[in-house]
Amino acid sequence: MPEITARPRPRALLPLWLAVLTAAAGGWLMDLAYPDVAAWILAFPATALLLISLIGRRAGGALLVGLVHGLVFYLLLVSWTSRYLGLIPWFALAGVEAVLTAVAVIPITLAYRWLPRAFPGAFARLIALPALVAALWVGRELVVGALPYSGFPWARLGMTQSTSPLAPLSSWVGVSGLSFLMVFAVAVLVESIRLRLWRRPVRLLIPAAAVALLLFVPAFPTTAAGSLRIGAVQGNGPTGYFDERPPYSIIDAQTDASRPLYGEDIDLLVWPEGSVDSDPFQNADLARRLTLVANRAGAPLLANAATERDGEYFNTSMLWLADGTAEQTHDKRHPVPFGEYVPDRAFYNAIVPDLIGLLQREYTPGTNPPIMEVDSAIIGLAICFDVIYDDVIREGVGDGAEVLILQTNNADFRGTDENLQQLAFARMRAIETGRSVVNISTVGTSQIIRPDGSTVAFLNADEAGAMLEDVELRSGLTAGIVLGPWVQQLLLWGGLAALLIGWWSARRRG
Repeated sequence: MPEITARPRPRALLPLWLAVLTAAAGGWLMDLAYPDVAAWILAFPATALLLISLIGRRAGGALLVGLVHGLVFYLLLVSWTSRYLGLIPWFALAGVEAVLTAVAVIPITLAYRWLPRAFPGAFARLIALPALVAALWVGRELVVGALPYSGFPWARLGMTQSTSPLAPLSSWVGVSGLSFLMVFAVAVLVESIRLRLWRRPVRLLIPAAAVALLLFVPAFPTTAAGSLRIGAVQGNGPTGYFDERPPYSIIDAQTDASRPLYGEDIDLLVWPEGSVDSDPFQNADLARRLTLVANRAGAPLLANAATERDGEYFNTSMLWLADGTAEQTHDKRHPVPFGEYVPDRAFYNAIVPDLIGLLQREYTPGTNPPIMEVDSAIIGLAICFDVIYDDVIREGVGDGAEVLILQTNNADFRGTDENLQQLAFARMRAIETGRSVVNISTVGTSQIIRPDGSTVAFLNADEAGAMLEDVELRSGLTAGIVLGPWVQQLLLWGGLAALLIGWWSARRRG
């Protein structure tokens, strides 16, 4: 490719006031890329608006641009946190995520400042710079998804593509790899426009063809391994934090919704997170009820409840058998901070004692494997928000899971976008892992999803009901599962190393 001698503009592309407005517009469009609108194509212009706002900025300006973008985006995306608890949790979560975003976009603006000065050639401007920007974007997602406490990886760019033609790419490079490819494509387009390459369209053919080919990449193949006949029950019971709960009302709702499955040929009956009123290992009446359901269904029952062991509380899924035993259990790996436990309780209690006082029970992170065996088939588990944590999904599939069962309780977010956002993440997990997914909620929306992301069966929100399907089992690991952690580390540390090299080279060039 011939040398391009155009020098980067010494000043920002946009004045600061316009950059702030552009970044805010990008945050709004980015929210629309997620459910319930789920206009996945808008993730691309949203990314472009943020990048344009950052080009040429100094660190202080980038901080402001990133903060405004993050506030608009997160305030819209996680507005469901205010459903019952009001403005404080909503603004606190959105504010923390926005501040982290603001700090984490500074390396991106520095890449735009340093790399063109260090390496002004065509390859650097059209390939190396976009690759560095995309790597730093993924690094930003990883940092925001890991901090503070266990992080909140709810808003990775790749997760917007669960219904797009690009979704199969996640089975090759993982969700973070898909984020990289999306930002890279947008950054290439931005640089092509900045360099006015439309005047020489031949130079655009190769990158345009490469991007177009990504639309036709098939999913990484996995191997059919039979099927498991699964019944999944959405009881629509009073499982919200502030719902009135007469004794046994939750298990009654689940039992009632399960009755149409009695007498059917079932290999596994699945109930959602929070489907049992209290710890059945310490409540003999609840234990008898679970045993009765397992016998009437003629299948093991995968249920979930809060359990207590040695003075510690866990969010536990248990495989309840017809003989009344439940030796296979899995505890939620990532309890939700300020939802299932309070970190630094004394500090936060001094600030908002009324809210912190509501959370008396402290859940402990689980350590047991996220898998169980049912009739020689291995099922992988993720409880509620654990679906967004790569380590849980990868461990389950890596340990032989042939189907993923995702149990959740969305009752505290009735009437919001939360359940649809979580369902989209479940769909992306199906495509990324090449596994069928049973996503079962207390109040909806519940679905059984094929490995290609298509829907087999569904239950609408706020309706009691049951699904019964022969769910396809699959074996073998996708490249996205095997290479995903390595891709993340390469992009995170490789991006930072390349940024430092750019800084050093730009400094030497003056």
